[in-house]
Amino acid sequence: MKVDILTREYPPHVYGGAGVHAEELSKVLAERVDVTVRAFDGPRSNADVPAIPNAAEAKGSLRVVGYDAPGQLAGANPALKTFGVDLQIASDVDADIAHAHTWYTCLAGYLAKMLHGTPLVITAHSLEPFRPWKREQLGGGYNLSSWAEKDAYEHADRVIAVSGGMRNDILTAYPNLDPDKVVVVHNGITMSEFATPAADDPAWGVFDRYHIDRSKPTLLFVGRITRQKGLPYLLKALHFVNKDVQVVLCAGAPDTPEIMEEVKTSFAELDAKRGNIIWIEEMLPKKELSALEHGCDAFICPSIYEPLGIVNLEAMACGLPVVASATGGIPEVVVDGETGYLVPIDQLHDGTGTPTDPDKFVHDMADAINRVMADPERAKAMGQAGYERARDKFSWESIADQTIAVYQSVLDERK
Repeated sequence: MKVDILTREYPPHVYGGAGVHAEELSKVLAERVDVTVRAFDGPRSNADVPAIPNAAEAKGSLRVVGYDAPGQLAGANPALKTFGVDLQIASDVDADIAHAHTWYTCLAGYLAKMLHGTPLVITAHSLEPFRPWKREQLGGGYNLSSWAEKDAYEHADRVIAVSGGMRNDILTAYPNLDPDKVVVVHNGITMSEFATPAADDPAWGVFDRYHIDRSKPTLLFVGRITRQKGLPYLLKALHFVNKDVQVVLCAGAPDTPEIMEEVKTSFAELDAKRGNIIWIEEMLPKKELSALEHGCDAFICPSIYEPLGIVNLEAMACGLPVVASATGGIPEVVVDGETGYLVPIDQLHDGTGTPTDPDKFVHDMADAINRVMADPERAKAMGQAGYERARDKFSWESIADQTIAVYQSVLDERK
């Protein structure tokens, strides 16, 4: 079997959960079948291609082809630049299955299906109808991204949802879809990548570099500065969190200058009134992020839209208890009272995910953070339970097998 993975993000250009998913899935798939990754951000060198686990026993192969937007589109709306890359990818697809990830490559997958007759599988990491704030970033391009996603979804042979919650959202957003074509295959975690770094590993230097005091109880946030990640709500909630709790925010890659300014203003106010907070804007290397997670005491995920929340799985793999919004697929990962605490959230059904009672959401979040930070022994037990859940329920090996079963079901229908 030959599979083309179509993705916006791929090493060394990964900034979100969809990119992590594409990287890890492609590696384990390549143990079983021949995989070509077709990605944005230009050509890759051999050094950029991730290693296949158990390469000596692999039955498949992995190669990466990178594309840039045509020079004629310099200065064009980002959605048009995306379509310029999609046209190139669609022309080159040469596989038994095209597997597209996010709206960025939906058009490429659909065009390849029409051009070559290649069956199309899409993994839904997010949905444009549930992210109206993207209009801030794309302007009228949001109409184009929404159109490309809708057309591709409605003509795909299968749509993979990364959670049961996401499957419900897909069928709500696109009611013309045949429910039998929408299947759930969860995101996964490579546990070995989140092992505790050795005591002399230079990755631990991240604490000194950012003046993070390892003797203090520490709460960690990791996420992009985008509406869906709920960072503005967290900054409000932190006003009501015990001031002895040190807070580390790994928050970068803002969607727009406007949301960056909003976060900067809220951070400055919080820092002046509360203090004991560190903001890391750079994207940390994996080893340093792992060291940071192993050196903190709890993880916070305040998202208002999260199909699954791979950051929660990563935190759990590092043995951290997780406080997270009870939205989307998060309750399928975080078990309330066992691996952390879920923060209840009642949301508007207008596509924005805005809490109906923002003040209640903020105070409930603060209460949950205070609860987990006030009982270190209980927090440690939750972290261990979370580690075991991530290890036992979300391995990439299992997810690769499930994904290949989806591919095979599509191919069988064409016989």
